[in-house]
Amino acid sequence: MLLELDCGNTLIKWRLLDREGRVRDRDMAPDLVELQRLLGGQEREIHGCRLVSVRSAEENQVVMDQLTSWLKLHPVLARSSQELAGVRNGYADFTKLGMDRWLALVAGYSLCRRACVVIDLGTAVTVDFVNAAGQHLGGYIAPGSKLLRGSLKRHTRLIRYEQSLRGDLALPQPGESTAEAVEYGCDLMLVGFVREQLRVARHTLGEEMVVILTGGDAERMAEALPQSCHIINDLVFDGLALACPMEID
Repeated sequence: MLLELDCGNTLIKWRLLDREGRVRDRDMAPDLVELQRLLGGQEREIHGCRLVSVRSAEENQVVMDQLTSWLKLHPVLARSSQELAGVRNGYADFTKLGMDRWLALVAGYSLCRRACVVIDLGTAVTVDFVNAAGQHLGGYIAPGSKLLRGSLKRHTRLIRYEQSLRGDLALPQPGESTAEAVEYGCDLMLVGFVREQLRVARHTLGEEMVVILTGGDAERMAEALPQSCHIINDLVFDGLALACPMEID
């Protein structure tokens, strides 16, 4: 089997693929110790490992050394590049583009081979534009829903509540309590930001561009957008497969 890792700032997303490329197991872990526990002995069947990381070079080396010692193999780490799978990096210094963004936008373009906007709705919201020729045109980064809510709670003394509420993104309504006002207000900010990105995308890429959503808030967001979207949950892992192709035993 093949172990894939997406090492974020605080969590490691992982999945196991069988020899047919099907997902056999998946989860999240705070560190490799917990990952080893979650695998429950399946590591004996792992014959390959590839990973993407947004951590520092020093932190990545620690993870690579731990994986090598634990799995008794040499993991492959995805690296920045000026071009991958027909997509050209749009940053002046291509090494400064986050690897998760790079792999997601490459995977998005590879799936449609058309002008597209790739929106990742996670802890942060990242937006990247790719034209029909595969040229990355840059993008935007903004706080995601958890960061918006957390910022209000941390920096506003009178905003304190415990419950987590889910408003209707397509048909928003005013909040009738502090909790509702914060939750619905943050929802509206996020929806407004994404809708504006689609306006920019139509102007930049043309009306026929493809909209690709990924990340934890992708499905909720799709309900509030005026046009059809493609929701692809494992976009970063799809890009990882393009950056680090491996045979699965």
